Amino acid sequence: MEVLAYSLFSDFDISLFISGKHFRLYEKFGAHLTTHQDIDGVYFAVWAPNARSVSVIGDFNQWNKDSHPLNRRLDSSGIWEGFIPHLTKGEVYKYAVNGFDGVMVEKGDPYATKWEHPPKTASVIWDNDYTWKDKAWLSKRPKLNALNKPMSVYELHLGSWQRDPAAPKRVLTYTEIAASLVPYVLDMGFTHVEFMPIMEYPYYPSWGYQITGYFAASSRHGTPQELMFLIEELHKNNIAVILDWVPSHFPGDAHGLYHFDGTHLYEHADMRKGFHPDWKSYIFNYDRNEVRSFLISNALYWLDKFHADGLRVDAVASMLYFDFSRKAEEAATNKYGGSENLGAIEFLKDLNEAVYGNFEGVQTIAEESSTYPGVTNPVYAGGLGFGMKWMMGWMNDTLKYFKNDPINRKHHHHQLTFSITYAFTENFMLPFSHDEVVHGKSSMIYKMPGDEWQKFANLRVLYAYMFTQPGTKLLFMGNEFAQTHEWDFKNSLDWHLLQHPPHLGMQKTVRAMNKLYTSEPALYERSFSYDGFEWINADDADHSIYIYARKSSKAKDTLIVILNLTPVYRENYRVGLPFKGKWKEIFSTDAEEFFGSGKLNEKLMLPEKEACHGREYSILLNIPPLGAMVLKQGK
Repeated sequence: MEVLAYSLFSDFDISLFISGKHFRLYEKFGAHLTTHQDIDGVYFAVWAPNARSVSVIGDFNQWNKDSHPLNRRLDSSGIWEGFIPHLTKGEVYKYAVNGFDGVMVEKGDPYATKWEHPPKTASVIWDNDYTWKDKAWLSKRPKLNALNKPMSVYELHLGSWQRDPAAPKRVLTYTEIAASLVPYVLDMGFTHVEFMPIMEYPYYPSWGYQITGYFAASSRHGTPQELMFLIEELHKNNIAVILDWVPSHFPGDAHGLYHFDGTHLYEHADMRKGFHPDWKSYIFNYDRNEVRSFLISNALYWLDKFHADGLRVDAVASMLYFDFSRKAEEAATNKYGGSENLGAIEFLKDLNEAVYGNFEGVQTIAEESSTYPGVTNPVYAGGLGFGMKWMMGWMNDTLKYFKNDPINRKHHHHQLTFSITYAFTENFMLPFSHDEVVHGKSSMIYKMPGDEWQKFANLRVLYAYMFTQPGTKLLFMGNEFAQTHEWDFKNSLDWHLLQHPPHLGMQKTVRAMNKLYTSEPALYERSFSYDGFEWINADDADHSIYIYARKSSKAKDTLIVILNLTPVYRENYRVGLPFKGKWKEIFSTDAEEFFGSGKLNEKLMLPEKEACHGREYSILLNIPPLGAMVLKQGK
């Protein structure tokens, strides 16, 4: 077998690539099964502008570095390419790269669509052929996945959501996961699932956040087509799929992107800009056009070939600032002397314009912890262009408050009222993610104070607070039934806990809150607008009671939410009404089916013309201990 001259690149492709504007590079780079001169085989293309030579090695040539050298294009693109006849799907391969430094290295294909099962590190010749059957979902996705619709996200790690009970060390395949995950998510009422990174990664304890195979579904769970099947099954049940995506850094594994052609090609050569001190990984060089083309092509690839409905972009703050996790004197600066990474900012803007410009009904979500302004503003208005941003300040303040013994909460009342002062400056998602239940932070249930009953009551009211606040929602797997252990990526969730009433009650609570959230327009229609929220009483610190209204475009849909964050039962508590009307309790975390005490308001509550909370009319009601209740107009 010899390497034949052949190319998938036009001059226009090359022009787009080197200008940072080619966003479908997966159609050109990598290994493509094709026919050339009536011969079936594989076309290879790889970017290695500073390499002295590049060849394809694999079982087919006994890994001989001299056997199949690729041809360097005669232009300035730095692309090596060629067609090798008679190669077939399933062959393993790498690139033997004789680098600028004279060192020969064996690299996996940056655009490979499949890799060997770790710890093996070779790429695999594969395709993305799949006959999709989710046209109905895609046609209604722009409406269902819009910002004025409910978004309740179930975040999960595929390797530890469930394991094979007969062989606990074995992770399930994408197909096996589909069989149990789809009915579970449907039953629980979540609208979205979010998969922690499913792109190929070598080091399992990284949870997928240190990627080597950006274009490959992890072979730990099966083939790309099996992942497509999982996504399709979710779509058939109107469940949207968000993928965690990591354009912020990558590991230094010898077979990966690092020092790819004997130079700092994908990473920045200045290690103040190119090395992450916390994660011991390498930061992409966003100033380089070809790197931006690579990353944006990768984002579009998952939306295009895998029909993903959104991307949650990891560690955005680390991309925006050179001094992230660095002392000021150890950090680089931009050309104006500031700490902002101008290349990363332009990359993120290009990314979001490309995503929203090419796909209908998708969302990008920034995991962003800084105060950078306008993360969710449109690019044309000076923003970064994301659809949503994680509300990290809300999450930190909320957990800090709930860890307090209820007797002391009156001294920290502002920690739950403060977030509303900035809640509408961005399109916020409220997250209780995997990061909050690892590394000694304890599980959600053990963050709560008190005895067993109080812990569960606290957690129920915490979730009710989240589901009734402005913003979309995210809950990590296991949180919905009060997993007691911290998350362990090596083992299944503790599903056996559901045989115990408190845990079953917690699961029922989350199921009921999803139903409430998705059926009441006041809870989602104006998630990102001041028009959707109104304080009725934000000042009763002595009793640790919070009362607010959630509003939609129709007054009849208005909800009143009351939180009692002490274990004291409050009888005949007067609440001012946003307008005159009869009110009924439509939800309470204190219901006995939820493992509550059953102190409910079961009768219709009639308005009295007695001023309270600055309003003309009011009602008297009983507020359960460590409970949340939701009122709506009734008959």
